[in-house]
Amino acid sequence: MRVVFSRNAAEDLEEIADWIARDNPERARSFVAELVKSCISIGRAPRSYPLVDKARDPNLRRRIHRSYLIFFDIGPDAVEILHVVHGARDYAQIVFGDDESE
Repeated sequence: MRVVFSRNAAEDLEEIADWIARDNPERARSFVAELVKSCISIGRAPRSYPLVDKARDPNLRRRIHRSYLIFFDIGPDAVEILHVVHGARDYAQIVFGDDESE
């Protein structure tokens, strides 16, 4: 299945590259390439990855790559990568837009 990247996912990858490049620009390029390769490989068997939270989003799935979480939906024609987030971050806030003040 074809894999496409949302604007948010593309921005996430840019931020990851910028963060790593502060210490090691070469590793930033190679690591983001690894992440992209991991994302693209989801297209081979997207339903083999677990759902995140059926109650909040019955289609949202996640793949883990090292310390990063790759969130995606399976559409009729393509897998859409929605976000790529470090596992230490509050992914619910990023992915679901949770607001603790509510």
